[in-house]
This record gives sequence, C-alpha cells and structure tokens, in this order.
Amino acid sequence: MAKEFKITSLRLSELEKELNYLKTTREREIAAMIAEARSYGDLSENSEYDAAKNEQAKLYGRIAEIEDILSHAVIIEDENELSGRVGLGCKVTVEDLATGEKTVYKITGSQEANPMEYKLSDDSPFGRAVVGKGIGDTFMVNAPAGSYQMKVVDISREG
Repeated sequence: MAKEFKITSLRLSELEKELNYLKTTREREIAAMIAEARSYGDLSENSEYDAAKNEQAKLYGRIAEIEDILSHAVIIEDENELSGRVGLGCKVTVEDLATGEKTVYKITGSQEANPMEYKLSDDSPFGRAVVGKGIGDTFMVNAPAGSYQMKVVDISREG
C-alpha cells in the first residue's frame, strides 16, 4: 500500500502551483539551456550541456515527487477541532514543566513539518504525545534526547 501524505489544503494548493510552474515555465527554461549548450558544438566536452541535463534530471525528479505526493495526499480535516483537542493543523502552546518555558508549535503532516519554524509532524515524538490532548492536560514526550513533561496551555486553529 502506498504511503499517505497528510497535508493541509493550503499545502495542496502550494504543491499544485509548484507543479504547474515546473511543468511549464521551468521546463521551457531548461529546454532553452540545453538548446543553447548544444549550439556550442561537441557534446562530449561541453560542461554547459552536462549542467543543463543535470538540471533537467532534477526537474523531472521533483515533478515525479510532487505528483506522487498529490496522488497519495490526504487533506487534513481536524476531527479534534470541535472537541477542543490538539489535532493536525492546530497551533498549540505548551509549557515545559521542568523550566516553565512556553513555546507555540503547529502540528502538521509530515510533508509540512519544519522544526526550525516550530512546525512539527504528528508522527514526531512530540506530535504523537500531544495529539488528542486538551487545555490543562500534561503529557510525557519520549524524544531521542530524553523524556520531558509538558502541559498544554492553549490550542488555536489560526492559519
């Protein structure tokens, strides 16, 4: 069975736009680069031609990747929204019970996760621990660096 990619409708739209750009504008740009490089003559020692063909290979790889994601995408509809529980697409404010430090995370599908932007996948240790929790609930995160206890302070559904 193919892997499902949990994504928001916003991310779906971004991927569709990127795919359209790659299949139209970018593909024409690379075709022009290849044609120009061919005009330089001998292809066996033509670094511009090799570079253009490498770009073309990367382009087709990215197109295939996006098409795979789109064909196996599952749009996130948060079933926990009405119950006030943490779910995909939520922003959750948590407090580290050891330090008292508060942090806001967005819970996303694996395709949108970016820890540097505080976007964590529901498949991450933190995501698995917090999904389904409500305001005031405490939970234990079993991360590779060790376990720590957190408390849900707030849950919001803003974009």
